[in-house]
Amino acid sequence: MDWTLEVVIVPVADLRRSIDFYRDQVGFDLDHETENGAMHFAQLTPRGSGCSIVIGNLPGQTAMAPGSLHGVQLCVADAAAARAELVGRGVECSEIQVIDPRDGGTFFGFADPDGNTWAVQQLQVRGEKPLIPHDHRSRFGA
Repeated sequence: MDWTLEVVIVPVADLRRSIDFYRDQVGFDLDHETENGAMHFAQLTPRGSGCSIVIGNLPGQTAMAPGSLHGVQLCVADAAAARAELVGRGVECSEIQVIDPRDGGTFFGFADPDGNTWAVQQLQVRGEKPLIPHDHRSRFGA
């Protein structure tokens, strides 16, 4: 049986500010924003990913304090290019650290406006062999 991770709940204080950050600065695609009575939430997906984030006021989100999510990891083929792209969009990023010279040992990080932190790992193999084939990425706006 396959088990796929498809959604990570990210606790935020201000939905609009967070949509703007993740969509406009980090570059995630906004899949949908939904309002239904007292519920207001959005789903965003990193390009090339099969896993999305959900932000808003769903019960699973309000159980966590805004800014309390730490250590979620994104993977990119080129950490320097990814960091430069984020910095160019106004995202404050840590310096690149090489923990191990082998593929997978290079990292940097950033935080959203609430203090949720993200690690970005360089896996050069993702450029050569993406987890989701490019011809199936149209769902993500690529």
